[in-house]
Amino acid sequence: MGPPPENPTGPLDRKLCQVGGLNQNYASAAGTLYHIQIEDLGPLLDKASGRELRRVNVIVYANYGEQNAQIVHGRDHDYPDIRSHAHNTFIKSRIADLAAEARRVIEEAEQKQVMRIKCLIREYYLTKSEAVKKEFEEANTVFPFLFSRAFLELRMERSSAPAATPTGGLPASVAELEALPVEEARSAADIVKELASQIEQIMGDIDDGLQRLKAAGKSDDILVQTCRKLIARAQETLADPEASGFTVRRLEMTRNSLGTTLRQVASRLKANF
Repeated sequence: MGPPPENPTGPLDRKLCQVGGLNQNYASAAGTLYHIQIEDLGPLLDKASGRELRRVNVIVYANYGEQNAQIVHGRDHDYPDIRSHAHNTFIKSRIADLAAEARRVIEEAEQKQVMRIKCLIREYYLTKSEAVKKEFEEANTVFPFLFSRAFLELRMERSSAPAATPTGGLPASVAELEALPVEEARSAADIVKELASQIEQIMGDIDDGLQRLKAAGKSDDILVQTCRKLIARAQETLADPEASGFTVRRLEMTRNSLGTTLRQVASRLKANF
């Protein structure tokens, strides 16, 4: 749909050619919290082209409300500088369309990020590279829900893969994810119990904190949603029966993510009590 025709009764004043914008929270399919911010900047002079135009700015923040929040998408959308009520109505409709487009961008970007994390995990199992391990640990810190999704997809691929290839070797996806040597797995088993106990304790502390905030009428919907999804992912991790070296790394990262969330809950409690 193109812009409406110019106003036959004359142009509106510049100050009347802004329709506000939109601020919208959005939880992706994987559970990451985003904030979509769209602002009608009104008529302005584009320095690059020297033209007067109407600009709408879109910014998307990931991990909204958390310490690791960051801008993951930003774009200006330019339209003709038509100063009329009809054009204001058109810009309003475009803002709604741009919000829907931002949600599509988020989901597509997450699919690419999940694929990237899966590749990193496979590469680590092939190379045992510390640099690669650092990369996927950073990915878990920034996008813990995507890391969990990537790991679960790999597990599903591994469980559904045939036992052997026609040449007698393991399929690549399985070979890359084979458990670590028995000696390493035995030491991992000792660590898993301790990590599981720590995770259970942190989950209990988070739940207690949320209940206190709720009782005081200070509950925050975004924080509650984040905690619930993170705890659900942690419970999935604890249900993993394997005691491989990689399971230990995953439990450690889960514990660290929960610890960060617990600090956020504690900070909210301190601010309100």
